[in-house]
Order: sequence, then structure tokens, then C-alpha cells
Amino acid sequence: MSLLTVIKSHPRIKKFVHWLIVRSGHSRPRLWVRWFVNPFYHNRSWSSIVGSYARMDLFPFNDFALGEHSIVEDFAALNNGVGAIIIGHHVGVGISNTIIGPVTLGNYVMLAQNIVLSGLNHGYEDITLPPRVQKVITKQITVMDNVWIGANSVITAGVIIGKHAVIGAGSVVTKDIPEYSVAVGNPARVIKKYNFETGTWEKV
Repeated sequence: MSLLTVIKSHPRIKKFVHWLIVRSGHSRPRLWVRWFVNPFYHNRSWSSIVGSYARMDLFPFNDFALGEHSIVEDFAALNNGVGAIIIGHHVGVGISNTIIGPVTLGNYVMLAQNIVLSGLNHGYEDITLPPRVQKVITKQITVMDNVWIGANSVITAGVIIGKHAVIGAGSVVTKDIPEYSVAVGNPARVIKKYNFETGTWEKV
């Protein structure tokens, strides 16, 4: 039985280890975890760049990867506390983006400014409790290769965005978007698709 299995199977030990990693009521790991633990658990390419003012709230109990020549710009906030964040190579995470796992970004994904991708939701069904303290629900967000997402867009939990899709600025994506399409609006809907026979983008 591995050490991780032992910790997870004993509630008191699990609670103590969690306290060692993060202070109660906080969403970022303690400084010692960021400096001395995460570098050995996470896979960040030497050629990647993380802005000095980016907030990397990363925990060792979930995966994080940042591929070759990828950039996380200043004031972005990434949190893998409830799910892994996997970022491919040549990805641009724009200024003031928020990414909450579980999220996977393919290669050459381009995120403009002020975008939110959150695989996290709070339960609200129990009206005797505030949503803040109800069970967390997570659903994987997957963004395939070569996707461009415009500024101020929101990608909700469980969404898959297909290869080479374009999401217009200010869109709220609540459903899967097919590959080689352009989607805009709230909720986002497809307005164009690429026709491989004619080699043109056609209105839907």
C-alpha cells in the first residue's frame, strides 16, 4: 500500500496532511509547498514562461503540466486544487485569465484576456446550506489543438472545444463546440464552419 493510499484511507491523517499543505479557508498552498514540493511533482518545461504577477495556486495532489514555449501572462490565476491542469506546448494564457481544473489545453491554444475556464461548480440543491459549503462538483474541460478563445469569454464545466475552433469575444460556452467552427454569443452558438471541399469558412 502506497503512502498516498494510506493518507487517503484515514480521514484524520488526510485532514492533518491537508492542513500542512494549505491553511484552512485558503485556496493557495503554503509557501513551503510551492518552493520545495511542487517543483518535484509538476511537469513544467524549461522553455515555458510564467509572469511574475501570475498566481499559480498549484497543489502536489493533482497534476499540473506546462508545455514547451507556453506562456502564462501576468495576473492570470491557475488552481489545480480540485482537478488537474494540463497545458500543451506553444500555448498562450492571456492576462487575467482564470483556470480552475480539471482543464486540459491542447497545443497552440490561444487565450485572449480575462477568460475564465472553470471545471468547478458548487452544489446548491440543499437549501439549508449556503452553496459555499456544499459539495464541490467537477467536470473536465478540454480545449483541443489550435483553438482561439476571444477576450472576456467563459468556458463552463464539462465543455469540449474541438480542434481549430474560434470562440468570439464575450461568449459563454455551455455546450461542446465542434472542430473547425466559429461560435459566438451567450450561450455560444456556431455561426460558421469550415468547408474542406471549397476551402472556405461558411455561415451556418
